[in-house]
Amino acid sequence: MSKSGRGHLRIYLGAAPGVGKSYKMLGEGQRRLARGTDVVVGFVETHGREHTAEMLEGLEIVPRRIIDYRGASFTEMDLDAVLARRPEVALVDELAHTNVPGSRNEKRWQDIDELLAAGIDVISAVNIQHLESINDVVEKITGVPQQETVPDRVVRAADQIELVDMTPEALRRRMAHGNVYSADKIDAALGNYFRVGNLSALRELALLWLADRVDVGLQQYRAQHDIDSTWEARERVVVALTGGPEGGTLIRRAARIAARSSGGDLLAVHVARSDGLTGADPKRLAEQRILVESLGGTYHQVVGDDVPAALLTFARAENATQLVLGGSRRSRFGSLTGPGIGTSTIRDSGDIDVHIVTHSQMGRGRLPRLRGSLSTRRKVEGFVLAVVLPPLLALLLGFGGDSLNLTSNVLAFLLAVVVVALVGGLWPAMVTAVGGTVVLNYFFTPPTRTFTIAELNNVLALAIFVMVAAMVSSVVDRAARRTRQAARAAAESETLATLAGSVLRGETALPALLERVREAFGMTSACLMERVDDDELTEVWRPIASAGTPTCRRPEDGDAEIPGRDDLVLVLQGRQLAADERRLVGAFAAHAAALVDRARLSAAAAEAKPLAEADKLRTALLRAVGHDLRSPLASAKASVTSLRSDDVDWSESERAELLETADESLDRLSRLVDNLLDLSRLQAGVLPVFTRPMALDEILPSVLAELGDQSEKVSVDIPHTLPLVEADPALLERVVANLLANAIRHSPPGRAPLVTGSALGDTVEIRVIDRGPGIPREDRDRVFAPFQRLGDTDNTVGVGLGLALARGLAEAMHGTLQPEDTPGGGLTMVVSMPTANLRPADAPIPGSRERSEPEVS
Repeated sequence: MSKSGRGHLRIYLGAAPGVGKSYKMLGEGQRRLARGTDVVVGFVETHGREHTAEMLEGLEIVPRRIIDYRGASFTEMDLDAVLARRPEVALVDELAHTNVPGSRNEKRWQDIDELLAAGIDVISAVNIQHLESINDVVEKITGVPQQETVPDRVVRAADQIELVDMTPEALRRRMAHGNVYSADKIDAALGNYFRVGNLSALRELALLWLADRVDVGLQQYRAQHDIDSTWEARERVVVALTGGPEGGTLIRRAARIAARSSGGDLLAVHVARSDGLTGADPKRLAEQRILVESLGGTYHQVVGDDVPAALLTFARAENATQLVLGGSRRSRFGSLTGPGIGTSTIRDSGDIDVHIVTHSQMGRGRLPRLRGSLSTRRKVEGFVLAVVLPPLLALLLGFGGDSLNLTSNVLAFLLAVVVVALVGGLWPAMVTAVGGTVVLNYFFTPPTRTFTIAELNNVLALAIFVMVAAMVSSVVDRAARRTRQAARAAAESETLATLAGSVLRGETALPALLERVREAFGMTSACLMERVDDDELTEVWRPIASAGTPTCRRPEDGDAEIPGRDDLVLVLQGRQLAADERRLVGAFAAHAAALVDRARLSAAAAEAKPLAEADKLRTALLRAVGHDLRSPLASAKASVTSLRSDDVDWSESERAELLETADESLDRLSRLVDNLLDLSRLQAGVLPVFTRPMALDEILPSVLAELGDQSEKVSVDIPHTLPLVEADPALLERVVANLLANAIRHSPPGRAPLVTGSALGDTVEIRVIDRGPGIPREDRDRVFAPFQRLGDTDNTVGVGLGLALARGLAEAMHGTLQPEDTPGGGLTMVVSMPTANLRPADAPIPGSRERSEPEVS
């Protein structure tokens, strides 16, 4: 009894042929059988190996399916038999095997997928050289191309993978003992494919491939169990990049650390602030990314305002064991303001080793420039006010005389500082504060007209005034900065909303998208480029689409490169992009890449659609015609064979009956072949049509004669007053005959089909009426599809060509064929043909071609 849900897949991965993967697979089957599991052998190939054949004893083997192909017989796994047997576990060898043409699936792994979908556990085996991703590498190593491959995703999706390994020396000894190949093949195998070097390389490939798969499983396990601590199962070295000039030194040092760890991973990460205010050089970061990738590492970018926390979060998420940082570039004075990134990272690193690498830029950092967020014009206006307001305010306060005390004067100057801060920002306000302090000290602080302050209280008042002025100026400047950031965020949101709207509306014009990018960011040109060739020395790029001028020929020609994916890059010319702009352009680049993929998928689908339709038609033809070709042939063959037999003395009546049977069978076969040929000519547009004015009563006798005895079941009511129609008599006869044959087949006993005619405007309608079950409206288009009989499963009545051919022939003569409901039940087929416009005998008929008469010599 199989379980519900999808089955589990266990794969034995062989490092090389002959290591014993099939033996191990059968051993697992024997183990499960011993504990009561229902196990069957779907397919196992022993290759004549005695020990492998012994492992089959006691296991139920599902008989194989025999397939004839090109005059030879082959055996394959009988998928239907295994599905019908529904065991708990099926043993299916040779995962990469290609099935013989005529099988349901092309590859055996597709058969296994059906077993898994049915809830059956499958145990299979495959060698490392059959994996698609390393097939070319194996060919370079061994010189032997592998024709049968399996996609890596199929093997990686297995629930369990067990490596079946053996040292090269042990495998060669096994071969020498005759346990792998027969004696006549041993010497050739040992001297070619099974050389020690080849086996060692295959073994290393298997170990490396499986290590990657195990690593993915480890990451999934850590994520599922919320494990944050580092497991040092494999060395991972993370190097932090700031976009500074020391990045190259750090990357090379981290690469050497990873190389000493016997295949450790190298990961580079750059932490970008969420507000986009960063001092990183995008161009330098791009160069460092190329350097990382050339050394076999990967580049990552994360967002975070707390750089040490972001670094450690990334390192723990990647299960990193070592973290490489550059020495601080801050000056000695800058280091007094608090612990640097390195110190904070070391303090919180836990079990991650942190390396601080010295470089030439250490200690050369400058204090950050205190830049405001106001325009230059407002700053100039602020400085003008800073110079003018203090003396003007002193003059105004001087008129107050002794009625105003120092507190009132300080508040008045504080108001001036706020006004200047609102206009010009931080630095003009600071100038106003300093100037106001000097004026207050000289004119309003006793003793006046000197810079001496007699009372401590006045000193405190002036100090508080300076601090308050500085804080108010800072708040005003920060508010202006946030206002500008909010405006930029609103602009970004609007741009992204426009992009999202274009996606929802299904816009696919790539040049229009690039033009939108160019306009939105004020660029001279935008170009999407694709890498078409990539060798160890050069990269070849080609433009896919562009907007503006000039068009770039290489990514290096632009001022900004935004990757859409590994082989696509959006190149902009005009100016450098800020960090926050790069994030926004990245969304456009990703959308452009999606448009490229969508266009290519649409083109591939368009190319595949005719092939799919042709394949569908071919399959339907084979299914439908197979029986109908054999049936009349078999009847005719049996009749002729019986007549030629000398063992039976046939009477005259029996001979006549056999001859009649053969004749009828050959007539059926002839009609079938004619229909098939006519339908193929119609689809190819090469069916000859010779129209002329004709009367309907010209064809009806021939139609009834073709129906034979069945013509007695047909009623005919064609008025003699009907006008002539423009038609090909032979083709119109075929149309009416096919419709009548279909009507007779579906008419109940005692209710004969009726053929009538009527004139309607410039057309003549021929109606073939039956009282059968009729056809639902939703199926009326399907009834004209070839190679099907709607609601009819009896293969003895034809292949479903009659109605399809009838409509095609009618349309070839510029007529139509439409179904209608018969009042009271049944189906009416209406053939509409154009009436003939009579002309003089020597005038040609439009749309017709005269029959060519053979020349007489």
